Order: sequence, then C-alpha cells, then structure tokens
Amino acid sequence: MSAGQSYYEFYRGSSIGTALTDALDELITQGDIPPQLAMRVLQQFDKSLTECLQKGVKNKTTVKGHLATYRLCDDVWTFVIKDPQFKMEGVGAGAETVTAPKIKIVACKSGDAPEGKKSGAKSNDFN
Repeated sequence: MSAGQSYYEFYRGSSIGTALTDALDELITQGDIPPQLAMRVLQQFDKSLTECLQKGVKNKTTVKGHLATYRLCDDVWTFVIKDPQFKMEGVGAGAETVTAPKIKIVACKSGDAPEGKKSGAKSNDFN
C-alpha cells in the first residue's frame, strides 16, 4: 500500500471508531490537541484497522438469510439481510453459528484487489 493511499472511513462508525471520535472531540474541545492532529489520528485508525483485518482475519464465514435490499454505488456493495445466520468455521473445536434480526453488509474493493474481486467487508447489526 502506497504512502499516499486513502482508506475507507466506514470503520469510524463501529463501536471503537465512535469511541475514538468522541474522545478526540473532547480533547479538541478542551484545547488539549489541535483538530489537525485528530484528523491524522483518524486517518491512522482507518489505515491500521483495514490492515489488521486484511492480515489477521483468516476464518471463513458463511451467511444465510433473506436478502431484503442490495445496492451498488461507486464500487461499494451494500446488502441488508433479514434473519441472517452466520456459520463461522475454524472457531474452537467446530463451527459456531450466530444469528441476528437484521444486518447490513458493506463490501468494497481494496486498493490491492484485482478488478472484479471484492476484498474489504464490514457488517453492522442494526434495528
């Protein structure tokens, strides 16, 4: 990955991303750090989380459910799935199954993926 490459910002909407953003906002409000430093921290967060997920996640997951909606916009796929069941292989001694009422999956091509392949994905529980 090149030094000037930008990263997707959608992990900022995760629990840890929201907590980081709130903490940075508080530090800016108190005058402890300048806004430019907060932006650099968020850019590093985007980069670090993306690289960590690309290198560290090796388990295979199968999703079954009812596809409610799907959309492709600017090379980003968005899927809303009702009553999904996630079967995760390689967790402990066997496969683990996790369910939720509804999820949203956002999948995008990573910077190093060949044309036609999706590499980055994120899912969020929501009601």
